Amino acid sequence: MLKSLCGHIARQFRSNLPDPPKNLTIATTGASGALFLRHLLLGVDRDSRVQTVNFIASDSALRVIAEELGLRGRSNLAGQVLGHASRKIHQQSNSDIGANVASGSYPADAMIVLPCSVGTLARIANGMASHLIERAADVCLKENRPLVLCVRETPLNKIHIRNMYRAADAGATIFPLIPAYYFRPATLDQMAHEFACRVLAHVGLAQPDAYRWKG
Repeated sequence: MLKSLCGHIARQFRSNLPDPPKNLTIATTGASGALFLRHLLLGVDRDSRVQTVNFIASDSALRVIAEELGLRGRSNLAGQVLGHASRKIHQQSNSDIGANVASGSYPADAMIVLPCSVGTLARIANGMASHLIERAADVCLKENRPLVLCVRETPLNKIHIRNMYRAADAGATIFPLIPAYYFRPATLDQMAHEFACRVLAHVGLAQPDAYRWKG
């Protein structure tokens, strides 16, 4: 009887879990951390559960990517970051306020902003949606869809902290770009990969090669 009860509870728990997102929006802004973006895109590109990714880069992000990854230009930016072409990742212009992800009728399942600058955080937290990144984030909040903001800044002043509270209060998850060290990463790529795995697991896309603490 106890075994049957445990099985029923386990099935109920699984039924309450959200389905893995098939349609993702991924945005990147002008904060440091382009290597983390690369590993996030690599993760969704190889994950068969993800069918569509709408990718948006701000103008400031282009400069950071150029500085940190040595890439240039807007053309095929996702392919440049990945190192290969992708059929599922579609680049959107941040100036195109009429793009698909700007509408609540478009079936985006979740959105991740990595890295998220405190300027982007401020605009999202205060409903200033003049560009596609902020508008797509605003849509997620109004439609009660997962929005993950990987904020990258230090030290934090009171304005940053207030804006993180405002965004969280509106429904966003504040997921600071803080890598883990307990698994003893030997390279920056290992560190960035593990952080990307944590972010993907948070939206329901647990990765099979992610480190799991067994202590």
